[in-house]
Amino acid sequence: MWDTTTEFGQRIARRLAEEQIIWLVTTGQDGTPQPSPVWFVWDGATMRIFTKPDAPKVRNIQARPRIALHFNSDASGGDVIVFLGTAAVDPTTTAAHLLSAYLAKYGASIPALGMTPEQMGAVYSTAIRVTLTKVRGF
Repeated sequence: MWDTTTEFGQRIARRLAEEQIIWLVTTGQDGTPQPSPVWFVWDGATMRIFTKPDAPKVRNIQARPRIALHFNSDASGGDVIVFLGTAAVDPTTTAAHLLSAYLAKYGASIPALGMTPEQMGAVYSTAIRVTLTKVRGF
């Protein structure tokens, strides 16, 4: 999807590995964009996001699977990376608290939610799998 031998491609790879938050933008029933900050794990092919089963983003994705994702820019409005793709609820994905990559990335942050990893996995029990189709940025 992107050339990791370029500076931009290397920046994408670094941010996918290091960033804690990405903004998931779904579309509401009335066509209004609905941005939500989410935790995510990139496995090199798809992105996994875990959420509460009754979250509006779940309904939005089920009805309108085309999404956008983006990182925060730097303080001067640079380092912009925007992804386009499709998302789907994935009932076959391993629960968040059993996914080693997820725990490696977020395990230290879960107690700040007032939960154990197991509790977090039970509350954020719906997995969303995102397939990226396009990236742009500067």
